[in-house]
Amino acid sequence: MRARGSVACVLAALVVGIAQPALAAPGPPADPEWWFDTWNVPSLWDGGARGQGVTIAEIDTGVNAHVPELVGRIARGTDFGAAGGDGRTDHDVKPFGHGTAMASIMVARPTSRFNIAGLAPDAKVLPIAVPLRGTNDPRAGGDHLADAIRWATDHGAKIISMSLGGSRDPSHDKVPCPDDEQAAITYAIGKGAIVVASAGNAGQKGSPVEEPGVCLGVISVGAVNSKGVVAAFSSRHKYLTVTAPGVNIPSLGRIPGHAFSGEGTSQATAVTSAALALVWSKFPKLTGRQIVARLLATLDRRTAKRDPAYGFGVINAGRAVRSAVPADAANPVFAPLDPFVAAAKRPSTHLPPPAAAGAKAPPGQFTVGQMPSAWSSRVWSGIAMAVLGALALVMLAIVGIRRSRRFAALGPDAGRRPSQVRRDRDAVPIPTYRDEAGLIWHDLSPPPDPPG
Repeated sequence: MRARGSVACVLAALVVGIAQPALAAPGPPADPEWWFDTWNVPSLWDGGARGQGVTIAEIDTGVNAHVPELVGRIARGTDFGAAGGDGRTDHDVKPFGHGTAMASIMVARPTSRFNIAGLAPDAKVLPIAVPLRGTNDPRAGGDHLADAIRWATDHGAKIISMSLGGSRDPSHDKVPCPDDEQAAITYAIGKGAIVVASAGNAGQKGSPVEEPGVCLGVISVGAVNSKGVVAAFSSRHKYLTVTAPGVNIPSLGRIPGHAFSGEGTSQATAVTSAALALVWSKFPKLTGRQIVARLLATLDRRTAKRDPAYGFGVINAGRAVRSAVPADAANPVFAPLDPFVAAAKRPSTHLPPPAAAGAKAPPGQFTVGQMPSAWSSRVWSGIAMAVLGALALVMLAIVGIRRSRRFAALGPDAGRRPSQVRRDRDAVPIPTYRDEAGLIWHDLSPPPDPPG
């Protein structure tokens, strides 16, 4: 992750080969929001796609709702940290303010100071703060991501955006996606929501599997630059869904009057979530499944099979809004999860008390630990399980052990989620410096006025 880098979408080469005129993209002069030109965003807004009627739950460090450009865009959420609250306080210890930055990419209203505009300015952000590394309450009662996903679902979120992730190790973790997270994601999608998460910024460090991006039903997002080239830092995965702008992305800091430019799959996730909000506001009668299918059907560099670097392709919000897409277009993201969503909706599928090790769940039911493993080719190929009962072979006794290792594997930070708040820090006040993850920050904020 570099100083000025940022979530760049593969948009420059996406406009069906037709050069577009310069449209004076918003953003600081040296760091314009280039995807606005690529997708001709003003025309999308003029056509009625502004994110209206869509609530995006942002699970992150919290959002400073008092930043002028965000006033009126941030709903009352919740805070799973030690102090509690409504999510409208950013707990990031750095001025960058990871949660505030992601919210600004999605819904900011531009001002003369920085001219940074959110892609979906009429959407609402529902901030949900969770304990993360790099915040002032990293331990606060352990991991709450599954709780946050369920809370978002129960409080009206249509899109759940998670610019964070934790590495998984097959030598310690029996399943790639923690059971409670997969159950929460299944619940959210079953209620009609769309779940988006970053792929990780370890493309030059072996691209370890990261949750929640690896979980079934999640749109996992990598990063590209303005030329449509995948960023070197963007993690490569067999389960990657799409790529989006993630390089040279300006954003607002948690301290009013500060702005930064950076790069990461965090920014790419925020851009993707906002793009989904645009599409849903244009087609409010479509289901979450149909909105995802529309996004996938209109990708640039689109392929039938996932590419580890690009996923199925690069998002193009312009095409997703303007193109004709069949109502029954394929959705390979939701398809593997369909049997589980269906089972969860049947009255007979309420989870029974934990069974003894090796015991099978009653016919037609599934229990914690039974989601198919992404370590296997079954998930890589996106094929849904035909027989739910076969999944009951997973021993429930493993669950408690795996959960304890999940935290213990973090060493001195036991109990903290390894988050891309740590890996995706994309900017730092001048003079530039490297943070704990080795990322460089670059401050766009103007110097203070001289005294007198």
